[in-house]
Amino acid sequence: MMLKVLSENTAASEDFGCEHGLSLYVETGQHRLLFDTGASGLFAENADKLGASLSAVDIAVLSHGHYDHGGGLKTFLEKNERAKVYVQERAFEPHYADRPDGHKAYIGLAPELLPNERFVFCGGRQKIDGELELFSEVREITPVPSGNAELYRKAGEAFVPDDFAHEQNLVIWQNKRAVLIAGCAHRGILNIVRQFTSDYGHFPDVVIGGFHLHSRGSGKSESPEAVDTLARELLQTGARYYTCHCTGQEAYQRLKAVMGNRIGYLSTGSRLAISL
Repeated sequence: MMLKVLSENTAASEDFGCEHGLSLYVETGQHRLLFDTGASGLFAENADKLGASLSAVDIAVLSHGHYDHGGGLKTFLEKNERAKVYVQERAFEPHYADRPDGHKAYIGLAPELLPNERFVFCGGRQKIDGELELFSEVREITPVPSGNAELYRKAGEAFVPDDFAHEQNLVIWQNKRAVLIAGCAHRGILNIVRQFTSDYGHFPDVVIGGFHLHSRGSGKSESPEAVDTLARELLQTGARYYTCHCTGQEAYQRLKAVMGNRIGYLSTGSRLAISL
């Protein structure tokens, strides 16, 4: 399996543009897959540089309804005429975030993209085929990221705390082993991993994604104590972790100090070969 990072907050070299967002291209035994589209069309420019053909993608997945993961969706639909896009059924609800000046900014998906016959709207669990599955409805057992408190959805004219029911996670099966990909892990990366374990009876082998340990709105990271505790819990799962995007560099360095070679960082332009 080969993964290429098309969009992320940092860049592996000056050859690639970067932005606050996430987009991953994955080649598996059966699929050429796009997971999220970043905040803009930048992912498509980087795809060309990485030799990732967007027109050849046969399945796209949107992790949740925030612009930094779906802002490039219009660009993808223009460059690819055939792939179905798997979207959680609540992803197009209006989503907002607190900004430092006190206003609430719209951070949702572009409503003008609806309706579209290429969208497949998913509930709690969606089996795509023998290689790919999606799941949401993650139970909150351990604390969720504190930055969630700055995020909302709109119900009528009222802003209510976002419950992230619109967030879904991808499982890729290879040789009866699993790669779990999360977008921002708003429900908590440990909760997501434990939900997988509850559903399948074992831990995933590889976990990839943002862990939302840094708030873009406030500029603050989770407390050192919280990050250290998370690192110790993740280490006990035995999985290999690759993080990026909303984890933040400060939190990543603390995770790395505890987890050592069990965790790595993915930047725009990174290539990752996964053998299972």
